[in-house]
Amino acid sequence: MCGIVGVFHDTPKRAVDEALLSRMNDTQSHRGPDDDGIFIAPGIGLGHRRLSILDLSGGHQPLFNEDHSVVVVYNGEIYNFQGLARELAEKGHTFRTHCDTEVIVHAWEEWGEDCVTRFRGMFAFALWDANTETLFLARDRLGIKPLYYAPLADGTVVFGSELKALLPYPDLPRDIDPTAVEDYFAYGYIPDPKSIYRHVIKLAPGHVVSFRRGQAAAGPRAYWNVTFAEGRVGSEAEVGEDLIARLREAVDVRLISDVPLGAFLSGGVDSSAVVAMMAGLATEPVDTCSIAFSHQAYDESGYAAQIAERYETSHRVQHVNPDSYDLIDRLAGFYDEPFADSSAIPTFRVCALARQKVTVALSGDGGDEVFAGYRRYRWHHYEQRVRALLPQALRGPLFGVLGSIYPKADWAPRVLRAKSTLEALARDAVDGYFHSVSVLPDGLRRLLYSDGFRRDLQGYHAREILLRHMTDAPTDHHLSRIQYADFKTYLPGDILTKVDRASMATSLEVRVPILDHHFLEWAGTLPPDWKLRNGEGKYIFKKALGSYVPQNILYRPKMGFAVPLISWFRGPLRDRVRQSVTGSALAESGIFDMGFLTTLVDQHQSGARDHSAVLWALVMFDSFLRQVHGVAPANGQPGPQPAMAVASSR
Repeated sequence: MCGIVGVFHDTPKRAVDEALLSRMNDTQSHRGPDDDGIFIAPGIGLGHRRLSILDLSGGHQPLFNEDHSVVVVYNGEIYNFQGLARELAEKGHTFRTHCDTEVIVHAWEEWGEDCVTRFRGMFAFALWDANTETLFLARDRLGIKPLYYAPLADGTVVFGSELKALLPYPDLPRDIDPTAVEDYFAYGYIPDPKSIYRHVIKLAPGHVVSFRRGQAAAGPRAYWNVTFAEGRVGSEAEVGEDLIARLREAVDVRLISDVPLGAFLSGGVDSSAVVAMMAGLATEPVDTCSIAFSHQAYDESGYAAQIAERYETSHRVQHVNPDSYDLIDRLAGFYDEPFADSSAIPTFRVCALARQKVTVALSGDGGDEVFAGYRRYRWHHYEQRVRALLPQALRGPLFGVLGSIYPKADWAPRVLRAKSTLEALARDAVDGYFHSVSVLPDGLRRLLYSDGFRRDLQGYHAREILLRHMTDAPTDHHLSRIQYADFKTYLPGDILTKVDRASMATSLEVRVPILDHHFLEWAGTLPPDWKLRNGEGKYIFKKALGSYVPQNILYRPKMGFAVPLISWFRGPLRDRVRQSVTGSALAESGIFDMGFLTTLVDQHQSGARDHSAVLWALVMFDSFLRQVHGVAPANGQPGPQPAMAVASSR
């Protein structure tokens, strides 16, 4: 795994500053501590940081074709590179290395922009073709690997694997996008293709974009999309056998490595499935690791131990005190833009543990999206049944009134917390699902902002993102539509971003076999009730795994990584959260109603309400302003942006 960076000018007469490019490249040294390289030509510069995984001695980048007219910098793994290399060699291309990177330059020569459709894996790369004076940027189908770019008004394009690689460029505008702020406080992350900065774009998953001198940029182009084309389904046993065979093959192609390789083992269904497949393919014990918490409510290590014992893995466990919050100040540096998933903390811990023995780790990410495993899918399915029975004209007023009068009982058992369900039933499918995934409901989020910032939004609402994706979904089924929306938003924006930054901060490569696009396309042919049936998510996935994973793991309540934010903010972080949320950085941004922020802290710390999610989001936004955006010095060093600027949303 690696980091890439580059600067492109629309005229060769404008030279690239090599010292500046090197500084930009070095901001990502954590992504590639083993090697680095720079390429400079008239009006173009590419940089690369390498974490050596394949062909340790021959994979130096930037990497060229035979006559050096095509050069690439690349982050990722192409798992079918050996077959592609043989095919390209038969067509007359000459290979000098045994790494997957070289396949890219020859595939470009042979197939042009369509080369990406031939790649199976995770990747983000930048390719320069001197023959056509074209810069070509590409990102993998699911967005496992990141790529930021900024087309500037003077015809320059700067890009990098992480936002921090672009920030040293002196002419990069750093106006905060108000719609991105609204998205962040709605979702807890900033969905692609936006970034926190108005002029910086994330290349969306499954997209490419080209910049050719002398031609206007055409904008990003999609080369792949998630599909839900139901096909002929055999018996449950036949589908289960097919599922296992396909999953095993997706795991198998990800075991190629010239460095030590292992797996995360949380004790959940997905990671257990991946480890089970690995154990059946490996000749040596699989190296696995997991995190244990002293608080039982957060601890899954006992389930992980069951799988480790069953498959005789070389298992390591690190006990983490759930009050270990010392990473908070470092998170902004990992993620560069506001990111409010608190499970980033234990994710970093397990990555650091894995890196002690391996350089590559397989994870079980993606199982919930592919096979409808989230609890919110089940609730949306139930709500859609009710919506189908009652017209909106009746349902809206009825459940709207019930939701407004039902108390918000954060303290009560889950079964008695009906307020959110009633409020969701008053809405249509898009608004109902938006309500279920929002960090902060509409009413409270409106109170969060200052009058001036609400004017800057000019009527923009974060639901527009879900509306667009659910409208564009290539399916009419309500379950598949929200799965599709999650593939476009939550999966790349939260889950994959969390894992990429946490793993790269420890120089660890993470591979995700359940998100193999062949496996995912096959899963898309299964009817929705094979994924969610009788209230059981991942129905066919769990059935297929019945002989591989114990029943008490397959059918136990989902836990997931968590940290005790509620108690942190009322206990050891009581003063810290108040200082952050009511402090100068948020106040001087002009975004927030500071009186309301004080109310949030007061209500939470008094025990009257649970505002832990929005308080965490505010703490992370404060860290971004201070440590990345540069409103105030961080660790004695001024940030890259000395003054606050919020752009108009239109």
